[in-house]
Amino acid sequence: MSYGLSKLFKKILPKQLFYRALLIVAAPIIILQIIISVVFFDSLWIKTNKGMTRALIGEIKFFIEAYDNEQYNKDSLASLFSETQNIKAFYVPHKIIPKDDFERWFSPMDRTLRRELKSKFTKYWFDTTTFANTIDLKIKYLNGYFQFEVPKSRVSNSSARIFALWITLPAFLLIAIALIFLKNQTRPIINLARASEKFGRGEDIGEYRPSGALEIRQAGYEFERMRKRIIRHLNQRSEMLSGISHDLRTPLTRIKLQLTFIKDRDLSKKLSEDVVEMEKMLNEYLQFASSRSNKKGEKFDISELVMQTIHKYSNQKISSEITKNIIFNGKKDLIRRSITNFIDNSLKYGTKVVTKLKKNNNNIVLLIDDNGPGIPKNEYENVFKPFYKIDKSRSKSKSSVGLGMSIASDIIISHGGNIKLEKSILGGLQVKITLPF
Repeated sequence: MSYGLSKLFKKILPKQLFYRALLIVAAPIIILQIIISVVFFDSLWIKTNKGMTRALIGEIKFFIEAYDNEQYNKDSLASLFSETQNIKAFYVPHKIIPKDDFERWFSPMDRTLRRELKSKFTKYWFDTTTFANTIDLKIKYLNGYFQFEVPKSRVSNSSARIFALWITLPAFLLIAIALIFLKNQTRPIINLARASEKFGRGEDIGEYRPSGALEIRQAGYEFERMRKRIIRHLNQRSEMLSGISHDLRTPLTRIKLQLTFIKDRDLSKKLSEDVVEMEKMLNEYLQFASSRSNKKGEKFDISELVMQTIHKYSNQKISSEITKNIIFNGKKDLIRRSITNFIDNSLKYGTKVVTKLKKNNNNIVLLIDDNGPGIPKNEYENVFKPFYKIDKSRSKSKSSVGLGMSIASDIIISHGGNIKLEKSILGGLQVKITLPF
């Protein structure tokens, strides 16, 4: 039961920190204002209204009883009643009280007036809406009725509006001040999240300057230290791989020169193939080392990029369905390398390749399908691991060191996207690349 309520509250509550903090600040103020208003309305305004209405009906009852006394002059009594009580009274003979009902069930004034009139008179009618400041009251008398024009101030307390104004304005003022302070407190968190997102995409964010409360500053300092450690680690990895690859090129070049002097052509050819294979491996190492390029991102038309990449192949095996004018912010050369890698794999193992590019509200989706032999489902995750090769039809190339898919995956993930492998409708493998739009 408690778990269900907790889950319900989690769904109802806002997700963003700013609105949660605002709710924490604003909710007590609003609840307190409501409680104070209800207490004031019930204990003061309604009771005061009830007492004033009861006094008014008592005065009208006294006037009618005095009007029945033959000792008093009727006109003088009405004039005196108007002067002393500020209520105009008229006797309208040979008239019937209107049957139209102007009473408002939701109005405390109307409810109280109806209750007091009902306790004193058998037949009556009143209207509180036609006139802004006057109540039109008619009470049955003999063959006609008395008409009273009563000021609304006689039955309502004007301080209620002032009280409502004074209790509402400070509440809105406090909430407005809270909005300003909360915005200033949440801004450093948003900046930290944006810096983390950019760094995760491989973008250069420069020197991050923490700001805000002490705890947020501490998180910012730790993020900056972590960022510098990661950059240092990546630079060391790149330098190491580049150094190894560069150092190996020199002896390979000498070996190639020595092979030209070998008289046994069959042996020379086999050794030359091994050297070429090693050179290709070194190129893959260098690509892997430079997969996190420090180039800044730029806005470009990814539709045009995909079409240009496909056009360079000039291959009848490739067909495409490209949605035009899709703008993406990223590293153009790295995205091209990733797309080229997947298309190369599809062409290597299939005779038909279909490329589709589309977008929805939040993402850009690139699909690359082929009719090749595919790969086992249990290997979908493994193929993205560096230096991993499967002994299937898709990994028969001896020149492959198992870094192509890893490099392509690293590029896509660094741009905030993801790659998913599925069974293709063509019978082979489908590569689904999703990038944030």
